[in-house]
Amino acid sequence: MSGSKVGVGVPNWGDKTIWTGDCLEIMRGMNSGSVDLIYLDPPFNSNADYAAPIGSVAAGAAFKDTWSLTDVDVEWINNIEENYPDVHRVILAALTDSDKSYLSYMAARLLEMPRLLKPSGSVYLHCNQDMSHGLKLLMDAIWGRKNFVNEIVWNYGTPSGGRAGGKKPVKTHDVLLVFVRNYGKHIYNRQYTPYSAKYITDWFRHTDDDGRRYQTRSRNGTVTRQYLDESHGVPLSTVWSDIMQLSSRRGWFPKSKAKSEETGYPTQKPLALLNRIINSSTNKDNMVFDPFCGCATTLVAADRLERKWVGVDLSSKAAELVVQRIESDQGPLLRKITHRCDIPQRTDLGKLPRYNSRENRESLYGRQGGHCTGCRTHFKARHLEVDHIIAVSRGGTDHLQNLQLLCGNCNRVKGDRGMEYLRLKLQLGTSTMTNPRPKDTPQ
Repeated sequence: MSGSKVGVGVPNWGDKTIWTGDCLEIMRGMNSGSVDLIYLDPPFNSNADYAAPIGSVAAGAAFKDTWSLTDVDVEWINNIEENYPDVHRVILAALTDSDKSYLSYMAARLLEMPRLLKPSGSVYLHCNQDMSHGLKLLMDAIWGRKNFVNEIVWNYGTPSGGRAGGKKPVKTHDVLLVFVRNYGKHIYNRQYTPYSAKYITDWFRHTDDDGRRYQTRSRNGTVTRQYLDESHGVPLSTVWSDIMQLSSRRGWFPKSKAKSEETGYPTQKPLALLNRIINSSTNKDNMVFDPFCGCATTLVAADRLERKWVGVDLSSKAAELVVQRIESDQGPLLRKITHRCDIPQRTDLGKLPRYNSRENRESLYGRQGGHCTGCRTHFKARHLEVDHIIAVSRGGTDHLQNLQLLCGNCNRVKGDRGMEYLRLKLQLGTSTMTNPRPKDTPQ
């Protein structure tokens, strides 16, 4: 499907697709309104580095979760400051450089997501206490408080071993921040959890002649029977304590279950958690997207539940794991999983003017007041050239929002790099490069 002419609401990729690459660049190339559910379990700014143990299924998968300002693309900050002032204020409010860099990284990616969701779509952002407060403020600024659904507490386990030895309560939960594209129009399929044994004993006290347990209810003076075998259970609340963390190494997760599901990936989540999320917020054949898919649990759960899916991860290990896990779960695949490393090209923008058209030049000249975006020097229109802010090779488009005017010198210095490279060169006074990289080709 990636080469066909499709528009808003239609994916420009095929079902069962996994990309290896930066999710920011991949999302920039995805069509608008093409996803029903986004679940993301990104780094948490935990100041730790993670790697799957040697000998495990996920051996070779690793990522760092320590952050400094050197991790931040300066152009993310410039774009956010200019176009998303509310988001920029949240980043500035962070107390440390580590927090600022982490929130900048996340903001650049979270800003791409509302466009991708269908009007009925939802996003679940998985985080913990390290940065949940900052991420909640970012999501408020991006999605709007009116589209905030709930903060779900996933109470995943019980105190165990050395974790109970600190001078504070034992941490046993993560947080899921749930937002929707349009509150009230979003998909929500009510879920239930089983009654506890105590609840059944206390409330379903009666038994009829057939041995069926029931409780009585009085409504408008009429007494009715609610039978246990016809009851759904307890409506799902915002505290989920019936799904255990997936880690047999901690000793309190059933080893037989862990053995069949655990890959060794350091932050793997249980299938039961993703099953609940997907069942709650999608229907059959809907598209599920995970931009930080890690060991591919979201994709495996979506496949089981007959949903379409797409995932992205920086490590190619994710592509290996999704094939291995789905085949192990379901047997040989009837439909091949597609592994891609390219940047998708959007097909939902309609017929755009050629990127360096006169129409674009005139609009950009007025917007920039005749100044080069790089050196800020004023030029006559004929001395300014149209440039892609984000290169086509990194998911940029020919849309006017992704275009700017540079003088000839700045344009050649920048090449297909980002604006942070050009600004650094200008600051160092070395803007006359002898071997500039070539410009990207027009889309």
